[in-house]
Amino acid sequence: MNNKHGLIVLSGGMDSVTLLYEYQKDIVLAVSFDYGSKHNARELPFARLHCERLGIEHLVIPLGFIGQYFHSALLSSGGAIPKGRYDEENMASTVVPFRNGIMLSIAAGLAESRGLDRVYIANHFGDHAIYPDCRSSFIRPMHEAIHEGTGNQVSISAPYTDLTKGEIAAHGKKLGIDYAETWSCYEGDTIQCGTCGTCIERREAMQEAGIIDPTQYKE
Repeated sequence: MNNKHGLIVLSGGMDSVTLLYEYQKDIVLAVSFDYGSKHNARELPFARLHCERLGIEHLVIPLGFIGQYFHSALLSSGGAIPKGRYDEENMASTVVPFRNGIMLSIAAGLAESRGLDRVYIANHFGDHAIYPDCRSSFIRPMHEAIHEGTGNQVSISAPYTDLTKGEIAAHGKKLGIDYAETWSCYEGDTIQCGTCGTCIERREAMQEAGIIDPTQYKE
């Protein structure tokens, strides 16, 4: 008998890959979204790799309209990715409007159609200042809306909401995750740049967790 009843929104980055491994006993399906970001092509193969390794079904859902109609430096249609620390002023241009709201809505519908009643998402405390749809003040009402709007009362599980990325990396260290098999860099080149906000945050998280960073950076 299969007791798994969860779906995970999986990007292929550090946070969602850690969540995948930590809650793998409850996860039967992983869904990634190809929404036109500069780094989609680098993240998605890692998402697929980890799902294959764990024997978890993996779907990639195209959301091309985001890249076509939305404005963000994170998208292939947008401007340059800012360099420097991961703070509100510097990284505001990388906001993709209501991205998590769109993805969670689709994930909830997919979960209901599969008879699953839980959607996992790896938003975390470090995102709160910059990304409105990563905050607990968003996750709570979104959970209520999805719970009330689905026949099987799908819930959102966001266990990293109040954790820093360093604390998430510490979870990954205990789980034995090789973070070389994840992608963070927003530039989406063949090698992670090491100097954009999310690369700096990645480096600091692993240092905080006592992990020797296995990532190859440009600089």
